[in-house]
Amino acid sequence: MKKKLKITSLQKNIRLVEALIDEVSSKQELKADIYGRILIGTVEAVNNAIIHGNKSNPEKVVNIRIYKTKKELHIIIKDEGEGFDYRNVPDPTAPENIENIHGRGFFLMTKLSDKIVFYENGSMVELIYKL
Repeated sequence: MKKKLKITSLQKNIRLVEALIDEVSSKQELKADIYGRILIGTVEAVNNAIIHGNKSNPEKVVNIRIYKTKKELHIIIKDEGEGFDYRNVPDPTAPENIENIHGRGFFLMTKLSDKIVFYENGSMVELIYKL
């Protein structure tokens, strides 16, 4: 199973990502708990790509690629930004950051996926979920 989606960097296109995850979930007959983790993690990653990577520039795109191996679902999100220091993102649960609105998407991505890998200076992320 392989799926691809290219969206422009507009918030309204998140619904296309949700529809893609719904389609994959249905075809792969994913359980509700894994579906929820995949949906939230993927939406957060795409949202970060739109807002932080592509600076909400509608002329830039986000590419989403999904493929399945025997035991894992891989979701790769690539933006056209310069990347970021993914090794140095503040913990949003730390007392000094608790009221900060940024960093929660990154936190959710890392907590909800079974493995997360960054490429190209952080402008591409791979979320891996065990099935």
